[in-house]
Amino acid sequence: MSRALAALLAGATFGLGLAVSGMADPRKVLGFLDVAGDWDPSLLLVMAGAVGVYALGWRRLARRPRPWLEAEFRLPAARSIDARLLGGAALFGIGWGLAGYCPGPALAGVGLGNADLRWLLPALLLGGWLAGRVPAR
Repeated sequence: MSRALAALLAGATFGLGLAVSGMADPRKVLGFLDVAGDWDPSLLLVMAGAVGVYALGWRRLARRPRPWLEAEFRLPAARSIDARLLGGAALFGIGWGLAGYCPGPALAGVGLGNADLRWLLPALLLGGWLAGRVPAR
């Protein structure tokens, strides 16, 4: 299998999972984030399921000598929590809370025909472009 086909299949599976779980619906996400109001805890099950699948998959994949479609595993070298990481996390959280979307569900929402995303996607692309210009230490 080619890397492009594997990426397409993984992205389609991820998008389908986001749509089925309700993560592509901003009302559902904002209901989860509204802990002081009409809180909807159902996305906790989605997150618990995702963490469980990841944990099982990682245990199995970590025993392999190399990934299926690459020569070696490329894991992040940085282990410290710094201002750049905290600032990026804060901006991500603020954007998610204001829009009700994080990047994955936003892209899935485009596939579902959500017209409101015509405003969010340019901002996402601009933010990604700007993030690439912030100098690393």
